[in-house]
Amino acid sequence: MLSPPEVTVLPDQLTFKPLGIDTWQEHVIYMHPDCAICRAEGFAAQARVEVRIGQLAVIATLNLVGSGLLETHEVSLSVSAAEHLLARPGDIVSVSHAPALESLRSVRAKIYGTHLDTHQLAGVISDISNERYADVHIAAFLSACAGGRMSVKETIDLTQAMVDSGERLKWDRPVVADKHCVGGLPGNRTSPIVVAIAAAAGLLLPKTSSRAITSPAGTADTMETLTRVALSASELRRVVDRVGASLAWGGALSLSPADDVLIRVERALDVDSDAQLVASILSKKIAAGSTHVVIDVPVGPTAKVRSLQDLERLRMLLERVARSFGVHVLIVRTDGMQPVGRGIGPALEARDVLAVLQRMPTAPFDLRERSLLLAGALLEFCGAAAPGTGQDVAAGVLDSGAAWRKFEEICEAQGGLWVPGEAVFRRDVVAEQDGIVVDIDNRHLARIAKLAGAPMRQVAGVETHVRLHDRVRVGQPLFTIHAQASGELEYSFAYARIHPAVALALSEQDAASGPVPAGAAPSPMDRASHQATQPPGAMASGEVTPQVSTTALSSSDGAGRL
Repeated sequence: MLSPPEVTVLPDQLTFKPLGIDTWQEHVIYMHPDCAICRAEGFAAQARVEVRIGQLAVIATLNLVGSGLLETHEVSLSVSAAEHLLARPGDIVSVSHAPALESLRSVRAKIYGTHLDTHQLAGVISDISNERYADVHIAAFLSACAGGRMSVKETIDLTQAMVDSGERLKWDRPVVADKHCVGGLPGNRTSPIVVAIAAAAGLLLPKTSSRAITSPAGTADTMETLTRVALSASELRRVVDRVGASLAWGGALSLSPADDVLIRVERALDVDSDAQLVASILSKKIAAGSTHVVIDVPVGPTAKVRSLQDLERLRMLLERVARSFGVHVLIVRTDGMQPVGRGIGPALEARDVLAVLQRMPTAPFDLRERSLLLAGALLEFCGAAAPGTGQDVAAGVLDSGAAWRKFEEICEAQGGLWVPGEAVFRRDVVAEQDGIVVDIDNRHLARIAKLAGAPMRQVAGVETHVRLHDRVRVGQPLFTIHAQASGELEYSFAYARIHPAVALALSEQDAASGPVPAGAAPSPMDRASHQATQPPGAMASGEVTPQVSTTALSSSDGAGRL
């Protein structure tokens, strides 16, 4: 048997050694501090360098590894960088100083309050979309643009730059419909239902969605538990031509690709400013070829938009920017006082969506009604229903089963319809006293769901059991934390104990004088023990008794086929 030929490595050559380090889409290169290239080029840790393998190149951040993981002639790459470069063990790697980024001068100018012109914003977004910025540079740009520091003109120019950073779709229809929610309200997963209803009623909806930014799930995250969402532009067009609609992830389409890079850093910062929000929404809709967009804006004290003043400021910005691109938008104000549906997190929200579309008796009533409101508004806005009749038309489409059949068609066209997975671990947060639910903190519930692993772990999140004004009894579950790792479950549960998400008043009279926080029980209680000790009739009217919880329901995030 012949031995493979030995590869001679020259003293100034570097070869790739895979270490499998996942930096979540940030390109990083790992080098030995004593390698000849580092010394000759004067590279220091955190330097920005250009990395090439063959004809492919990326800009990466340098990390120095002085342990025995790498020889002086070896380099490693983060998973994202290795995938981008199609790197294989032993590949010859060249490393040089990254080109100077002139657009960083614009970022520094914005930090000090300077208004940026069209050319400056185009330069920043071009470099971001081409992955020339480190995450710290992107974070600086996002921070400099937050807090009302962007003018309307800058927001229009930012939107245009984001549209120009990728492809644009065109459709041979005078009306191309879309629907979007600004977010900030857990469980508000109306888009799949609205798209199914509107498409069944004859509208064209090439719906593309983002992943979560500051929430436990985005529409793309939820749909990914049900079907394939990473479609190419040609695949999206094929799906829409075939069934009249899609429910795809915009990040795979190269539609406003800079937006997906910004979202990744926004998620880490947990920020989403008005200008970035408007540019993100509209750049994707413009690039997708949409002409008429209904935008759902939940308003509430713990929602993303907290007051009517905030709503009007956002409405003005959305309408002015959309008008400059010839896009028609309709802003619909909805209730943001409490979560929608029962599930918070990709798989849990997907189950709510399926329940509504399949007209199950146990389907969350509020999710159904909100979806009908928005679908009716979209039908009227696009001329598919007479004024004042949209909601009734939408209800007829849903109740006839046409919306469910259309949803099945969309999923099958995108690759098949699956059953969402279930979490391995569950733990209840219960009422420590009798009382009436007088406040639900959306932000705390969202944080609890994210600490449990959502949206990265699809089955993680929170399942709510009570609504505002429900009467509860001591020991009754207020919500259940779902997690795929015991450590994340305990982490999330500990946060829930310190930051109560549900507040109770002892009586109707006490409700007027202020809520009493309802915390977590001091010791773990599984669902079986709750079923045994819960007083008769303790569950809220209209709620279904939760399934008995165990500590090992499933061994993976996998899903079966419907």
